Amino acid sequence: MNGRFSAMLHIPGDVRDAVAFYGRAFGATTGWSTAPSADMVAQLWLDGAEFWVHPAGQEISNPSPAQLGGTPVRLMLIVEDPDAVFDQAVAAGAVVRSPMQDHDYGWRDGSVVDPFGHRWEIGRPL
Repeated sequence: MNGRFSAMLHIPGDVRDAVAFYGRAFGATTGWSTAPSADMVAQLWLDGAEFWVHPAGQEISNPSPAQLGGTPVRLMLIVEDPDAVFDQAVAAGAVVRSPMQDHDYGWRDGSVVDPFGHRWEIGRPL
């Protein structure tokens, strides 16, 4: 089977805010979108990796992390300089969940929660 895997993040509020945040925080670029529609859906790219943002709404079976009481999913962003990306995400408005540090299991990583409730692990193997 040939294929690829892509996450779709359900965004409370205006998806355009998420597109702007992910651009500032991680350098994400827009590949495709339904802009300027009010219920915009967008495909974003991070250094060759794809993810999507979509309006949240329980009426369409797309609950946001807040509607679920948190998120059960962690997105792992593996980058060459995790400290710089972590600091950039925090400067853009992400909240630190766990600080950047070296771990005895062989990784340097830290965790942030973006303004939409999604948890990002940012790191690399040591």
